Amino acid sequence: EIEDEVEIGANSTVDRGALEVTRIGRGTKIDNLVHVGHNVQIGEDVVIAAQTGLSGSAVIADSVVIGGQVGIADHVRIEAGAILGAQSGIPSKKVIRGKGIVFWGTPARPIGEYLKELAVLARLAKKE
Repeated sequence: EIEDEVEIGANSTVDRGALEVTRIGRGTKIDNLVHVGHNVQIGEDVVIAAQTGLSGSAVIADSVVIGGQVGIADHVRIEAGAILGAQSGIPSKKVIRGKGIVFWGTPARPIGEYLKELAVLARLAKKE
């Protein structure tokens, strides 16, 4: 089920639902080379950048922004207004909450946590 004003880029795929309908909400923009798995529910006004994969039964709420090359595993829920940075990974059954909060890394976590972890790793590398 693809609603009005949806754009789907070249070489993107949308799998037909196996147990439920696969749905793409009004005004959603999907870039090139994106895979939308079976039973995925995408809300309204979502933006998904290129080379992203959404596994079966993932739920993406309204106004979510998904960067390029993001991997979203099965049965994940991304709540309204969340932002996923490029190349992030979301493991199975995880819930991402936080309107306007940027999540990054694998597994994805709030960007503040991610940057602190990178800083610690950089300091460890300099100790050698």
